[in-house]
Amino acid sequence: MEIKTGVLKYAEGSALIKMGDTCVLCAASVEEKVPAFLKDSGSGWVTAEYAMLPRSTKTRSEREGGRRGPKGRTQEIQRLVGRSLRAVMDLGKLGPRAITIDCDVLQADGGTRCAAITGGFVALALAVQGLREKKLLKENPIREHVAAVSVGRVEGKNLLDLDYSEDVQAEVDCNVAMTEAGKFVEVQGTAEHRPFDKKELDHMLELAEAGIRELIAHQKKALAKK
Repeated sequence: MEIKTGVLKYAEGSALIKMGDTCVLCAASVEEKVPAFLKDSGSGWVTAEYAMLPRSTKTRSEREGGRRGPKGRTQEIQRLVGRSLRAVMDLGKLGPRAITIDCDVLQADGGTRCAAITGGFVALALAVQGLREKKLLKENPIREHVAAVSVGRVEGKNLLDLDYSEDVQAEVDCNVAMTEAGKFVEVQGTAEHRPFDKKELDHMLELAEAGIRELIAHQKKALAKK
């Protein structure tokens, strides 16, 4: 587990997060404008975009874009990242400006959406810190940390932070985004081979919470160094 900050010269906030062999570059960009639906509301906005580079996997994949736009999986993930980051923001305190977090997967070995949320928060926090240093914000709009991790059941055992080889054979696959206060932003759980009961789910959520506590400690350590 590693988070490097300030890896991009021009971005208002940036972080390179490595979780095992998964590596995601997160960059925060600040604009002094908001989407049309927030015009004159006084509220700010935080959103995210997500993409996998062509050779982030074992075989080359085509770049997304053009007329078709991003694939359904990509849209789902970037909405999840945006929701997770907005969940810990007071958008009124951010003021009439938008922060976009770009999450580009450099290398994928499972858990890319979770790494994007965890690293994306660090990039967001650095962008907010820059705004505060410039006296553009009176108060900190970030209420608390947020992070995410995968958890699943493989060969009858619950595992934390599944890599690709574990994910493809998982009996249950679950992604959990949680705040520092222990509140869920999202729980995405799916039975791949057989249904699971509440007891199994509770155990997986306990495992995920322990992992997220550790991830938040890494976030704080990276931000303290910066």
